[in-house]
Amino acid sequence: MEEILIALKEIKKDLDEQRQEIRATGINVTDKVSKNVNKMLEEKFLVWEKKYENLKKITENQEKRIYFLEKEARKRNIVFFGIEESEKSYENLENTIINWISQYLNIQLKHCDIQEVRRLGKKEERPRPIVVTFTTLGTKIKSWKRRNTLKDTYFYMKEDYPKYVLEKRKGLQEQLRIEREKGNTALLKYDKLIILPKTNTKRKLPTSPNSGTTSKVNETSQINKKNKIQKPGTPVIRSNSISEGVVKPGMLNFLVNKNTITASNHNPGKST
Repeated sequence: MEEILIALKEIKKDLDEQRQEIRATGINVTDKVSKNVNKMLEEKFLVWEKKYENLKKITENQEKRIYFLEKEARKRNIVFFGIEESEKSYENLENTIINWISQYLNIQLKHCDIQEVRRLGKKEERPRPIVVTFTTLGTKIKSWKRRNTLKDTYFYMKEDYPKYVLEKRKGLQEQLRIEREKGNTALLKYDKLIILPKTNTKRKLPTSPNSGTTSKVNETSQINKKNKIQKPGTPVIRSNSISEGVVKPGMLNFLVNKNTITASNHNPGKST
C-alpha cells in the first residue's frame, strides 16, 4: 500500500513539473509571438509614415506650384467696376472696354492689346464687373497707374485676386487698421500684411547765433524752389482714386458659387 502511495506522489510530482514546463513554454511562445507582431507592426508603421511624409511634401509642392501659377495667371488682370452692361456679344464687350479705357484713362488700345474680357458673376440689375486680361504686363501697369483719373466718378478698378486671397485680405483689414492707428506704415501685399520699419529722423545740429542769417537765406531759397516747382493756384493731386463717402461693392459681392473667380472686397476707399 505504501508503495502505491509513493508511486502516486511521484506521478503527481511529474505532472506538476510538466504543467510548469508547459506553462513556461506557453509564456515564451506568447512573448515571441507578441514581439514578432509588434515588430511587423512597427515596420509597417514606419513604411506608412515614410509614405505619408513623401505625400505631404508632394502636396505642399503642388500647392506652392498652384499658388504661383494662379498668381501669375492673374498678374495681367484688372477688374473694372461700374461700366454699363449693354453688350450683346463678346466683340461688343471688347469694344466697350477699349472705348472706356480711351475715354477715362486716356490710353489708346488695340484689340491685340487685350487677351480676354469677361463679365464676372451672375447677371443682375447692377452692372457686373469686367475682368480684363491684357496681352502684356506693361499695358496692365500703364492702365493701373491711371486709376487716379477715376476720382469723383462711380467707376473704379481693383486687382484680380483668387477667392481665398480675398477672404484672407478681408481678415487682415482689422489688423491693418490697428497698425495704422499705432502710427505704423502698414499695407496689404497680395495675401500678407506688410509693416514697414520706421525711419529714424536725424537729430538737428545745434546752431550758433551767427547762423540765424544763414538759416533765413536757406528758408528763402527753399520757398523760391517750391514756388518754381508748384505754381500758385495749381491743385494738389491726391493719390486716392475714390471719392470719400462713396461705398462701392467689391468682387465678393458678385460671388455666385465656390468655383467663381473673384477679385477684392477690401476697403473700397483704398486701392492696393
